[in-house]
Amino acid sequence: MEISSTGRFEVRITAADVGKRVSVRRLSEPRGTGEKFTDTVGVLTSWDDGVLLITRKNGETVRIAESSLVAGKLVPAAPARRRGPAATYEELARVAARAWQPVESERLGEWLLRAAGGFTRRANSVLPLGDPGLPLDEALAAVRRWYGERGLPAYIQTATGAEGTQELLCAELERRGWVREVTAELWIGALAPVADRAEGSGVVLSRTADEAWLARYQRKGVSEVALKVLGSGPSVWFATVPGASAGQPPAAIGRCVVDGRWASFAAVEVDPARRRQGLATAVMAALARQALAEGASAACLQVEADNAGARALYAGTGFTAHHAYHHYREPGPETEPPARPGVPGTGAA
Repeated sequence: MEISSTGRFEVRITAADVGKRVSVRRLSEPRGTGEKFTDTVGVLTSWDDGVLLITRKNGETVRIAESSLVAGKLVPAAPARRRGPAATYEELARVAARAWQPVESERLGEWLLRAAGGFTRRANSVLPLGDPGLPLDEALAAVRRWYGERGLPAYIQTATGAEGTQELLCAELERRGWVREVTAELWIGALAPVADRAEGSGVVLSRTADEAWLARYQRKGVSEVALKVLGSGPSVWFATVPGASAGQPPAAIGRCVVDGRWASFAAVEVDPARRRQGLATAVMAALARQALAEGASAACLQVEADNAGARALYAGTGFTAHHAYHHYREPGPETEPPARPGVPGTGAA
């Protein structure tokens, strides 16, 4: 916190700092009752009518009364990373988008509208990198029309917690009644340690998601459109650990898309009866070795905040969280959202 030469706290931010990363301290207990303080770090998304809104790294919005402030300052846009590959948010957003490609897309300025019959939110949402070329309300109306013509609810994919992410857009969507339905994190790490974790014996790699692979995939009734999305990407590989006997679903599966220096892991799933046997690690190791052979050096994956087992697995392999991402659904009558593939361990696509 900012402390003056006299030892007093100071508030060194103003409404002109909206859009910048700040750290503030506020009084959380009435004066005279112990003066308990609460610190908040995030992006200042508004300062109106005596109330500050600060968006934390995970996308949570905190409301703070201006009258409760005792200190505040600007902080660097993003903390320096201590390990893992260097990466910008925009680079990772584009890599992730190429790993789940839609069957139909259209540009709205610099925004990309994507549709794939409702299979995965990532392939059925707007990727808003840059300016839509219209005032926000007009852009949102165009988005809703485009998805409505396809019988789909409108979703916008945003991110928070890294330099260049979209805290301000998140705040504007929330003001307009858009509902945040999904929050997950994108983690990154070096690829070689993943390949070194296990030999991956018994793991079969294929260019296509065959019937056996799909039998373990949690999303059932996969359509031709879904198969196109699953098979999309610069270089796609599917991993399978066969079941204990013929005719049984695989013991474990996984998917990896190699894209330049990046290997994007997804759909790592293990038979519940075979968990804690190292199968997920073996699947990822086999895919990682293939990605290394194609020239990749870095890895990324999505993981949900409440998936403690997956987070422990990936942290142990050197992965760290880079940013959080969210899907906002248009306001209005309740609409059945696109079902997302069950990807325990790799988050919501």
